[in-house]
Amino acid sequence: MAPLTANMPRAGDLGFEAIRRLGNPVPMLVKNSGDAPLELWLEPFGQDYWLKPGETVYVTSYGRWQDHPFETLHEPGRITVWATSFFATVTGPDGGEFPPGARDGVHG
Repeated sequence: MAPLTANMPRAGDLGFEAIRRLGNPVPMLVKNSGDAPLELWLEPFGQDYWLKPGETVYVTSYGRWQDHPFETLHEPGRITVWATSFFATVTGPDGGEFPPGARDGVHG
């Protein structure tokens, strides 16, 4: 809980831009190298993102954490990324916000 206690007052809200203002960004590349849609599940807030085959995104942790910025778990059809700072964004290769939830033609 220490990272949440440290980061939340500085973030102000859970919006994309507020999270980015926390600073200390550490990006992690996530690529769907399979031939079916892949669910990216972002914790601790439980947001889903769906990647088409061949699609790439960056999960970026912001603020402070203890030991390491991410924990990951791969399951069939899903990768779970836990941002240990409690604050992260998902962006496309262009740096813009990647849309959460199912997109046209992309879902499990």
